[in-house]
Amino acid sequence: MALKTFNIDAEIYGEFSKHCKEHGISMSKKVEKFIAEELGQIKLSPKRKQGDGFENKVAEERQEREIELSDDHPLSKYC
Repeated sequence: MALKTFNIDAEIYGEFSKHCKEHGISMSKKVEKFIAEELGQIKLSPKRKQGDGFENKVAEERQEREIELSDDHPLSKYC
């Protein structure tokens, strides 16, 4: 897996980090899931092949995320 660097607002990063720690969530996996979901929506995923189930995986992850989190966290859309 590649190590990538992103510029993120310190306050947003801090809030998201705190939320992930409190809920035992991997920040890296959440960012990866967010990117995979976006790629699935715009149909540009390099992992997306005919019949590989990528779109189903994205839909399942989105549903899991909606069940796991409440709406009271400002970053819940991405968790």
